Amino acid sequence: MQEHPAPFPTLSTAVTASRQRIHFVTGRLAEPSLREVLSRLGPTVGFEPTVQVMNITVAALMTTPWISKRLQVPEGTDRVVLPGAVSGPLDAVQKVSGAPVERGPEDLRRLDEYFGQQRSDLADYGPHSIEIIAEINHAPRMTNDAILAEARRMRADGADRIDLGCDPEGGWSGVADVVRRLVDDGHSVSIDSFDPQEVTAAVQAGASLVLSVNSTNVERAADWGCEVVAVPDVPATLEGLYETVERLDRAGVKARVDPVLEPIGFGFAASLGRYLDVRRRLPTAEMMMGIGNLTELTDVDSAGVNVLLLGFCQEVGIRSVLTTEVIHWAKSSVKECDLGRRLVHHAVTKRTLPKHVEPRLITLRSGKPQQYSDTALDRLAAAIRDPNFRIFAERGEIHLVGRDLHLASADPFQLFAALSAAGRNDIDPSHAFYLGYELSKAVTALTLHKDYRQDQSLEWGHLTRPEIAHGPSRAAAGVAGAIDPVAPDDPPPGAPAAGEETP
Repeated sequence: MQEHPAPFPTLSTAVTASRQRIHFVTGRLAEPSLREVLSRLGPTVGFEPTVQVMNITVAALMTTPWISKRLQVPEGTDRVVLPGAVSGPLDAVQKVSGAPVERGPEDLRRLDEYFGQQRSDLADYGPHSIEIIAEINHAPRMTNDAILAEARRMRADGADRIDLGCDPEGGWSGVADVVRRLVDDGHSVSIDSFDPQEVTAAVQAGASLVLSVNSTNVERAADWGCEVVAVPDVPATLEGLYETVERLDRAGVKARVDPVLEPIGFGFAASLGRYLDVRRRLPTAEMMMGIGNLTELTDVDSAGVNVLLLGFCQEVGIRSVLTTEVIHWAKSSVKECDLGRRLVHHAVTKRTLPKHVEPRLITLRSGKPQQYSDTALDRLAAAIRDPNFRIFAERGEIHLVGRDLHLASADPFQLFAALSAAGRNDIDPSHAFYLGYELSKAVTALTLHKDYRQDQSLEWGHLTRPEIAHGPSRAAAGVAGAIDPVAPDDPPPGAPAAGEETP
């Protein structure tokens, strides 16, 4: 059972009835951990577990047809739970089980959630109270189709409103057509321009928010008939801000206030203080923060910056943020803001730490790498009888485990040389390519303290891309590098350990 990058939902089929008998299927490697978890969960949830340990090391490498030929379900069993990563249709097992069959979580550490034993403080996790305004920069330079496609992508990532960033010189004759297309496609639209003609055309076409208004254009705001963002004439002193807010209020124009966030080195700390000053002076005013001034103008991956600024906004009562995705290190800012706003809402409203809650925001590292002892790896090496390798990344070294072989090194080149010195010269080009690919992943995992699992993608939080398993095709070509040699009738990707059967 392997970990999934996103929070695991409590299944509607999870067992809650008292004293049901549930039969769990696993492999040798996961057996001790599974039994430990079940010894705690059984009495808590109210079921009697039985465990069948299949003759294979890694449970995730099994297929349902292979399991169906070996399944032994005790009489009186109410339910059969397979490892979540098992491939194949469940009906193959259902036909021989005599009881309902389901997939459990991919990571056995999430069995608590699977059986409805979620942390009580996460029972209602997910709500948020910060609007995400996603800016499309230099929109006049793009085609209408490109703008629409970008808006749809941003909306899918969590944007609530699409902001059209105009060029400073103004004069975008096609703004009305673009706004109309976006509104017809279901988007809320804002226009970021000081050009009165651009703004008028945009709001007449359906834009519902104007960025921005100060003393230079405040007199036009009443004619637009929509909400605006009030900004100071001079951000460093807030000059003109309160006068603009008062004029908008007298004119009956709905407004949100943005004191303007400054980049680091140009008054960043003081600008944060001005948000606090405005909140104290205008305790009920709607406020906005343009967080792109930090994410776009700082040499650092954007996720952490976004979460910190969202946390500030949540505590101060700033209910909208403006973000963009121009610079390459901020290309997922909208998604990060969507995940981050839920995390900070949870932390602030529940008065709890934003820790061990949202794994999808941990993209560079891993939450908690899983490790095996040297003793366990030595036992595995002594038990293996097939010619294939198992790869582990443990305690700063890559471990290559095979038949009567356990090599370890932090350098994959040294590891490959040691493999040759050990007399394993039967590696063909396809096998070498496979080993090189997996060893490269293992080095990356060690470098970043990530969890490495052979034949599976490294976890990058919300950026994780599922890895296509090529085990069957490699094995069909006679490549020994696939984790398992495969039988022609039901081939899974992966290799059995010594003396174990091949799925």
